[in-house]
Amino acid sequence: MSRSSARRGQVEPTAALAATFAVVVGLVLYAGALGAATPERPDRTLAEPALTRVHAALSPNGTVVLPERVERGPAAGPDGYRTNVTVRTATRRWQAGPTPPPGAESAARSAGVRVGPAAVRAGTLRVEVWA
Repeated sequence: MSRSSARRGQVEPTAALAATFAVVVGLVLYAGALGAATPERPDRTLAEPALTRVHAALSPNGTVVLPERVERGPAAGPDGYRTNVTVRTATRRWQAGPTPPPGAESAARSAGVRVGPAAVRAGTLRVEVWA
């Protein structure tokens, strides 16, 4: 066997590291471009956390919802999304925010609603979120 055939197929360590680095950088760039090209789909629900934030904005003590604060509700929704807030009792309804489309994500919870001085009624707080 000749001396030159024994060295065939061998690469200097620096060249091997450079080639590996180039392949890794190429894969990272490809993955980034692929991620930017695919349409965004939220991987989590937005209505439940928005409901928690809106409830905190409408009830200063954390228990009873104040209807006069309903106008503040949409601002407590997630950034970059539209939010509609509705507070309802058996006889009255308060709403703030744009009209939600049919496919809007929604969440609701029971809440006490102050309808007057020393008058609290059972009601529902509903939040709808969409892009």
